[in-house]
Amino acid sequence: MKRTVTIKDVAQKAGCGVATVSRVLNGSGATSAKTRERVFAAADSLGFVFSDIGRSLQSSRTRTLGCIVPSLANPVFADAVQGLQNVAQNSGYQMLLACSNYNEKDETEAVRLLLAKHVDGIVLTVSDVENSAALEMILQREIPACLMFNKPHGSIPASGIDNFAAAKAVAEAFHHMGHTDTGFLALRFRSSDRSRERFEGFAAGCRDFGMSDPQLLEIDEQSGDLSRLLHDLLSESAQLTGIFASNDFLALAAIRAAKELGRRVPEDLSIVGFDGIEIGRMVEPSLATIVTDARAMGSLAARYVLDHLSKADNPTSSQSETETKAAMPALGLSYHFRPGASLDAPGGKNKDGAEAATSTPSRHLVPNPLLNSQGE
Repeated sequence: MKRTVTIKDVAQKAGCGVATVSRVLNGSGATSAKTRERVFAAADSLGFVFSDIGRSLQSSRTRTLGCIVPSLANPVFADAVQGLQNVAQNSGYQMLLACSNYNEKDETEAVRLLLAKHVDGIVLTVSDVENSAALEMILQREIPACLMFNKPHGSIPASGIDNFAAAKAVAEAFHHMGHTDTGFLALRFRSSDRSRERFEGFAAGCRDFGMSDPQLLEIDEQSGDLSRLLHDLLSESAQLTGIFASNDFLALAAIRAAKELGRRVPEDLSIVGFDGIEIGRMVEPSLATIVTDARAMGSLAARYVLDHLSKADNPTSSQSETETKAAMPALGLSYHFRPGASLDAPGGKNKDGAEAATSTPSRHLVPNPLLNSQGE
C-alpha cells in the first residue's frame, strides 16, 4: 500500500522546516519568493495535498463562505453568485450555495445548515430584512455577513444600489415621455423588501412630477399561471399607458401578455423593467430598464466578508466597536437608466422616444475601493 505523503516529506525535499512549508501552503506569514517556489515544486512532485480538515483544526477556519440567493433562474442572482465565487476562489475559499426559493422558512433552514457546516462567513439575499429569522440567527452567532440586493440590517451591511432613488428615475423617464397614468407590477410584493422600496420610490417620483399615484398590480406568489394573471390585470387597468415592472422578467412577461391582449408596446402601453439583464436588449421591442451590476454586488459582498475575516485574524489596533463601524466601507454601487423601444410617448406620438429617454438622469455612486478596475 502506498504511503501517504506528509508535510514533513515536503519540508525535507524543499530543504526547509515544517513551519515554513505550513506558512507557504496556508498563504500566511512572510516567506521569500524562492522559498515559496521550492515548496510548491516539492509539493507538486510528491503529489502532496494540504488537508483542509487539518488546516481548519489548526486555524479554526474552514475557508468556506456560505451564499444564499432566492433562485438561480433569474440571471441577476446567478451573476451575483459568479462574482462572489470569483473573489472567494482567488482568496483560497470555497463557496457553499443554497437557494431559498423566495421562502422565508427555506432561508432560515439554509442559514442553519451553513452554520452547522461552520462556514467562516455568509453572503445572502433575504425576502424581508425587517422580519428575517435567518438574519437574527446570523447576528446571534456574530458571524461575518453581508447582504446583497437588500438594504442593511443592524450591523450587517448590504451590497447593492439605492432602489428608492433608481425607481424615482423611472418615474422621471415616464414623465419625460408624457405619461400620467402608470402602474407598478410586482411579484411577491408583500414578502419582498426590494419590490416595496422600488414601488415607494416610483410613487414618490410620480408625485414629484405631478403624475397620478401608480396603481399597484400585484401577482400572488402561489399562482403558477403568470400569463393569465397578467392578462386579467391589464384588462382591468385599461386606462394605464405605462407599467414599471419590479424586475426584467416581469417586464418581458408583461410585454408578451400585452401583445396577446392586442395592445401594442409601446404605442398602447409602455413597459420599463429593472435589473438590466442582457436578454432585454435582444427582444422586440428592446426593453427600457434600470441597469445594475449584479456581479459587482457579489464581488463586493465577498470582499467585505473576507476583509472582515482578515482583520479578525490579524488585528492591527484596538479599535472600539464604534470606531470599527465608523470605518465600515460604503457598499453602494452605481446604476443607470437604459433607454429602450418599450418606452415611448402615449399613443407612440414621439418618434424619437428612445433617443429622448437617453437624457433621463442616472445616479452614479462613488466607486467602492473594495472593487478592482474590472468591477469584481
